[in-house]
Order: sequence, then structure tokens, then C-alpha cells
Amino acid sequence: MSVIINTNYAATIASDNLAASSANLQKSLNRLSSGQKIATPADDAGGLAVAMKLSAANNRSAVAANNISNAVSFLQTQDGVLNVASKVLDRMSQLAILHLDTTKNASDLANYSTEFTQLNSELSNLTQESFNGNALFGSSTALIINTNEAGTQSTTLSIIDMSAQTTGLAIGTLSGITTAIQSLATDRAKNGASQSTLGFSSQVLTINQQNLAAATSRIMDVDVASESTQLARFNVLVQSGTAMLAQANQSAQTALKLLG
Repeated sequence: MSVIINTNYAATIASDNLAASSANLQKSLNRLSSGQKIATPADDAGGLAVAMKLSAANNRSAVAANNISNAVSFLQTQDGVLNVASKVLDRMSQLAILHLDTTKNASDLANYSTEFTQLNSELSNLTQESFNGNALFGSSTALIINTNEAGTQSTTLSIIDMSAQTTGLAIGTLSGITTAIQSLATDRAKNGASQSTLGFSSQVLTINQQNLAAATSRIMDVDVASESTQLARFNVLVQSGTAMLAQANQSAQTALKLLG
């Protein structure tokens, strides 16, 4: 075996191994301290790109779910007004029957008519109710609700026009009032159907959010138990590499002994 001074091959190899072990130790420390498997883009550029897309889709799903919740609030407000309107119409139908009572005098009938007129006016007022500036009732206004994160699916809320239930009603025409009550019942059924549809859409978005979050976690989140094992391994390699580099650097002392 040749004894040389200028080139210490063993020390070079030991230095390279120590540098690699130190780099791996630093990566392991970064992962454990950040909680992320991909602490820097260099760790897994492709995985990071996929995780970013999944995370963005998850965020869009959350926003779409929030939009659906707002639409449900709109429908619940609408149904609340419809419920009040049904009570008003119910009372108006009672007044119409009372007005048919031949035992009542003209003053009694006038009182019934006054209450009937006021309730009819209240029905008209109810048709003007709104939610966040959006009319709850109308003949042409429709709300289109996006139901998925990609913006490719939507639900159109049924248009409810209460004008038929609030116009042409008279205390002497009971049939018109009962027709209005039936029409109002149909409107509430439409409202309920829309709420049910949006409820299912919201469930799908919730499931998608959970799965997207899980997929992102598998790519980005570090397995602490596994990474801790790697940290211990690289710690030992750095310590042993340091010791071996020191040992390799001492080999040049052999040449000095020969020169002495």
C-alpha cells in the first residue's frame, strides 16, 4: 500500500458520507419541526404540486358548502314567511265563514270585513319580504346555487309567486281563499323540496372535503414515528462519520513518521 500525503482518499470518502448524512439529518429535523413530509419543494416537487391542487379543491368545497348554507338560510326565511301567510289565510277563511252567519248584524259583518281587509293587506306586505337584498318572492327572479367545487353543477331554486294568493280575495268568495291556501301549501312543498336537495348537495361536499383533506395529509404530513426512527439513524451516521473522518485525517501522520 502506497503512503502519500497530497491525496487522502479515505478522508474524502468519509467527508462525502458525512455531508450526505448531515443533509439527511437536516431534512429529518425540518420534517419533524414543521410536521410536513414535504418541508421544501425539493423534497418532492411532484407531490407538492398534487397536494396544492387537492388543498385548493378542498378550500373551494368549503366555500361551496358555505354558499349552500346561505341558500338554505334563504329558503328557511322564505318558508317562515310562507308559514305566516298560511296563518293569515287560515284566519281569512274563518272570517269568510263567520261573514256567512245570518244571525250577525250589519255592524258585526263590517267588523269581519275590516279585519279581512287588513289581513289581505298584510299578505301583500309579506310578498315584499327579502333576504340580504334578494326578493323572497317574485314571478321571474330565480336563484341559481352552485353545488360543487368545480362550479359545474348547480341547483335552481323554485320560483314562488305569491301574487295569486294575495290578489282577488274577497270575504264573500270562500272558494278563492281555499284555492289560495292550497296554492300556498304547494309553495311550501316546493320550498321543502329545494331544502332537501341542497341538504344532499351539502352532504356530498362534506364527504369530498374529508377525503380531499385525507389525501392531502397522506402527501404532506410527516409520519412522526417513522421519521423519528430516521432521525435517530442519521444522528448515529453523523456521529460515526465525524469519528471516521477524524480517523482518516490521522492516516497522514504515518508519512510524517517515515520522514522523521
